[in-house]
Amino acid sequence: MKTQATTPNAPDAPFLSQAIISNGTIYVSGQIHGKPDGTVVDGTVKEKVEQIMQNISEILKSADATLDDIVKVVIYVTDMAQMPELNEVYPTYFNKPFPVREAVCVQALPLGATIEISVVAEK
Repeated sequence: MKTQATTPNAPDAPFLSQAIISNGTIYVSGQIHGKPDGTVVDGTVKEKVEQIMQNISEILKSADATLDDIVKVVIYVTDMAQMPELNEVYPTYFNKPFPVREAVCVQALPLGATIEISVVAEK
């Protein structure tokens, strides 16, 4: 059985669930550096990642979970040159053992974003 987790404290998109919980696993939709009001955060990689992780944290909170419950992260970037700065800020959100991670370079992301992160967490 699957249930939906939602919050007004993170961006919402039509036809997408912010998160689905199935058998204790939480699948969070990819989050770009957008605010709940739909505006996109421009600025440094650090500022973008901060917004993304805030969105993910709020969605996980609505599913009764935290960043510590994340087991897998997928990061999408439009330019691999962002990775060194991303790698500086990314680990500050996690405790050991760190979740497994994939980084994928893509041609474009929604709303002109340059970074998108999706996660899988377990309760």
